[in-house]
Amino acid sequence: MPTIADYLELTVEQAVSQWRAVLRRTFTPGVRQEDFTPVETLLCLAASLVFNHRRYRGSTAYLAEEPIPTLARLFRRPNGSLIAKMGNLDGGLAHAARHEVHVASTLLCDPERLEVTYRTILQAGRETGIGSDELPDFLDLEEGDELHLLGQEELTYSDLEIAVQEKVANWSRKAPDLPERVTERLLVASVRVGQHRFARDVLDKHGYRCAFCGLGVKTKGRAAQRMLVASHIKPWRVSTSVERLDPQNGVAACPTHDVAFDTGLLGIDHELWVHVRPDIQEAVQADPAARSSFGSPPLSRRLLLPQGATAPGRQYLDWHYVNVFQRP
Repeated sequence: MPTIADYLELTVEQAVSQWRAVLRRTFTPGVRQEDFTPVETLLCLAASLVFNHRRYRGSTAYLAEEPIPTLARLFRRPNGSLIAKMGNLDGGLAHAARHEVHVASTLLCDPERLEVTYRTILQAGRETGIGSDELPDFLDLEEGDELHLLGQEELTYSDLEIAVQEKVANWSRKAPDLPERVTERLLVASVRVGQHRFARDVLDKHGYRCAFCGLGVKTKGRAAQRMLVASHIKPWRVSTSVERLDPQNGVAACPTHDVAFDTGLLGIDHELWVHVRPDIQEAVQADPAARSSFGSPPLSRRLLLPQGATAPGRQYLDWHYVNVFQRP
């Protein structure tokens, strides 16, 4: 049985040995699977940054998107096994191993440490002869980028406290033997990871460009992500837990237009026309600086979306138009 140190202090040499064991494995349907190695478990944890396992159940596991199918083939396991392991790691299953939950809460609350662990596993895989087709760099870190959780600027300390208080009672009933400190840390991590996945989905659906002015870059790397903000249309603190994670409750914006939208200087109606508050319109006529941000151009008259992209949800646009832009 692996110890916490086997996960948190994993070395390249240990990971190489585990990869070799994985590559020798065969999968036979109906036969009990071998226990997950730390390498497999830690990759499932890293995959939680880009894959929401809660969208799938046993009967729909075959529909899981990448990186789950590729990792499943490499591990010689069905998709459902990886999804179940992710459920263990987030404390969502009552029978989850306590040390795995502890590992998950530790690494998800310390992205730098998770980055080091992920790089260790990739390096060991490459040294074992596992190429990028079999083991993809799904966090895009092999080229030297740093692990950066998106969308965290929306989460204040009080927001995190509220989210934890909403869930802590339910989680305590589900896993009463978990120490309170571990439970709270895991809940904070789950909120941050959920916000990261939300931001990533919104930026992707908007083509990594500001929906108000089109600012962006053509590459899909870290620079493209950090130039923009994935802003909630209906603010995070007044949204339900489902609304907080719904990509249709988000819009990609450059920092200037993000602040303007959040503070009600800009509004979007249900037909996606962009509206500017009257006093800002007056400023545009008199001030070249205001014109450079709120004139047309660069400000689009209608929300800019890639061809075929799903538009923001009307219920969120209507809420913002009335409560933030303050127009009936």
